[in-house]
Amino acid sequence: MASFRTVDVVIGPQRLEGSLFLPQTSHGLIIFAHGSGSSRFSPRNRYVAERLAAQGFACLLFDLLTAEEGEFRRNVFDIELLGARVIEAVAWAGGESEISLLPIGLFGASTGAAAAPVAAADKPRVAAVVSRGGRPDLAGDALRRVQAPTLLIVGGLDYGVIELNRSAQQLLRCRNRLDIVPGATHLFEEPGTLESVVERATKWFIEYLGATRDATDD
Repeated sequence: MASFRTVDVVIGPQRLEGSLFLPQTSHGLIIFAHGSGSSRFSPRNRYVAERLAAQGFACLLFDLLTAEEGEFRRNVFDIELLGARVIEAVAWAGGESEISLLPIGLFGASTGAAAAPVAAADKPRVAAVVSRGGRPDLAGDALRRVQAPTLLIVGGLDYGVIELNRSAQQLLRCRNRLDIVPGATHLFEEPGTLESVVERATKWFIEYLGATRDATDD
């Protein structure tokens, strides 16, 4: 059973509110980068975080922007800014005793799927990246510098985004895979599709964050 607490992710003068899920024994830390117009309260990301926590992964969901910054639409799509916030969140985690030594994975959605590889490109400590229904193509040339194994998950009915993910995949030089979930649209609202995302993400993080498969049987 994972515990839950509210945290402040301190980034320079900013304090970004976050939610930290902590299993009794953690095999890795998954930092979530949510998408445009979303927040740490995203029901889909929280569902994924709760399921990952049940499998032995600490999970951090935090607001990438302050309330004031979020009022400006341009900030929501400022991939450089969002990526920098994820980088700072990785650094913040390194100063928190409960999670400081854990290998780190990034889970991005929507525009957060671009912020995650931008952060991974500049933070060698990141061991794995997963994108859900996202726009990793917006990360541009940063994709070429990502070393962490990267899994792109897209709904089978999310036609335009499938092509954008294929374009992003062509730029990746790291180990990578594109998984298409049959019958899923952009938000994975169809029965069983979000569960499929969790299953695929869990297997990826287990493989590349060094967790043992025995831990998933607890």
